[in-house]
Amino acid sequence: MLRRSVFLSALALALVPALAACGRQAADGQGPLKVGATAVPHAEILEQVKLILAKEGIDLQIVVFNDYVQPNTQLAEKRLDANYFQTKPYLDEFNAGRGANLVTVAGVHVEPLGAYSRKHGTLAALPNGAEIALPNDASNTGRSLLLLKAARLIALKKGADPLQTVADIAGNPKGFRFRELEAATLPRVLDQVDLAVINTNYALDAGLSPRNDALTLEGGDSPYVNYLVARADNRDDPRIRALAAALTSQTIKDYINRTYAGAVVPAR
Repeated sequence: MLRRSVFLSALALALVPALAACGRQAADGQGPLKVGATAVPHAEILEQVKLILAKEGIDLQIVVFNDYVQPNTQLAEKRLDANYFQTKPYLDEFNAGRGANLVTVAGVHVEPLGAYSRKHGTLAALPNGAEIALPNDASNTGRSLLLLKAARLIALKKGADPLQTVADIAGNPKGFRFRELEAATLPRVLDQVDLAVINTNYALDAGLSPRNDALTLEGGDSPYVNYLVARADNRDDPRIRALAAALTSQTIKDYINRTYAGAVVPAR
């Protein structure tokens, strides 16, 4: 009986440092860092960041989504620690519509929005009454209309307002018809419409080259920066700060420039 008591006491003493270490780890926020992202280019970029963070003892777990709603929903519900896929106008729209309090942490890159066609080789070749597909979320609809305005295909009532809708088209000399669809589905309907305005991440995922295939493309000075996003209650988590530093490092900027050849450009 005495031997068993001595053994248990020794075991308890041996466990104290391990339990203390676990406590320190939890207090320091060093558990796995779960970040939501769309596949291309965000998850690819995060795979490079994962190597950087591993050297700092941070286990980055990348959760890939094929839509723009769930990464924000799961972040707001604390099933994710952060996400990386969206522009600020889209985030503002989500927060306003869902009563969420998600915040930008760092601007990482720009994905120039492009208009694509498999039926016509130039914008000038678009016929009267051509069907144009647009992403149906408010921020990307407005952004798409601004792209078409810049290409002189339409005129808009509110100038550079990024949240305009099809109802704000003031001039449509060729009588284009507009079809609004979920952004992720646009590459799949490219054969069915005359023109589709497609976000670069979905264009790349579908094997399209923005620089080579787009009939018109936003310039490199686009204000639509893709952000690392967190919640107001965890934006200062040391792991989030380390992730932001890695995403905006020269190493990742070089990777973006080397890998995407202008289809994705580091934020200025």
